[in-house]
Amino acid sequence: MPSEIHSSQIVGPGETLHVLVPSRAMVQAVQALSPRVRAYRVDADAGPPTGEATQAQVWVPRVSGATLPDNGFLDALPRLRLVQLLSAGAEKFIGRLPEGVVLCNARGAHTPSTAEWAVAATLAAQRGIPFFVREQDAGRWSFTTHHSLVGARVLVLGAGDIGRAIGRMLAGFDVELTYVARTAREGVHGTDELPRLLPEVDVVIVVVPVTPETTRMVDAGFLAAMPDGALLVNAARGVVVDTDALLAELTTGRLRAALDVTDPEPLPPGHPLWSAPGLLTPHVAGEVPRTNERAAAAVTEQLRRVLADEPLTNVVDAY
Repeated sequence: MPSEIHSSQIVGPGETLHVLVPSRAMVQAVQALSPRVRAYRVDADAGPPTGEATQAQVWVPRVSGATLPDNGFLDALPRLRLVQLLSAGAEKFIGRLPEGVVLCNARGAHTPSTAEWAVAATLAAQRGIPFFVREQDAGRWSFTTHHSLVGARVLVLGAGDIGRAIGRMLAGFDVELTYVARTAREGVHGTDELPRLLPEVDVVIVVVPVTPETTRMVDAGFLAAMPDGALLVNAARGVVVDTDALLAELTTGRLRAALDVTDPEPLPPGHPLWSAPGLLTPHVAGEVPRTNERAAAAVTEQLRRVLADEPLTNVVDAY
């Protein structure tokens, strides 16, 4: 992968930059950058682009559930050089784009909201809020004691942008914080240390990207190493966790979980995770009012770099 990718590899000097975007608002924001920019609103699932849109060098897929369309969409874009995602997760695109096309994500756009969800879900699960809400709905005054976040031993699996934000937000709870990532470094343990670390924590918060190494990383052995009563919080992707192994631990009551993502997703009606003990939300960690604004800002900043012949940011896959 090239160390730096500049606009000369995306668009020629003085050439018009054609950009495919998913919304009218983004058309306006992108075209406001420069007279050199032409933006076209497209729905990739509706079919290949036509007319001038086929000259696009940049494609910005929609943010929710974006995938590579299997309808000739990419075949209709012979000049495509950059796919700029509105999400941080890029697993559905990595290694699947045509040769010569760079893939960039929107790292940072979803960081505050995802970290906020992880902390909120952890706090709610520790204090038994889902239980009390259900009791309120049933009109029952059920006085019980649950867990606490204050002073808890928390392991954050993933020491990137979101993981660090979670750590900052947890600081006020005086937690004993441990970071784990693929590569050990100062203040961060390597994943090879998980068997030693997991038995000593109260909460595990998962925020790793999806890779071959992280797929099903949280398996039966991982969960078995967690102590009785521990809480698993998944704000990454559903495939990071072995669903059957997690269900086995939840249904016995040995472990607890707070999940924003599941495998499969969306969770179908009747799936046992619906009735398993725990907190479950429908992949909404990043859904707050300013998320779209931050994601759009990531796109316009990237295109500004293209026009200025500056290195691209957040490159996750390149030729």
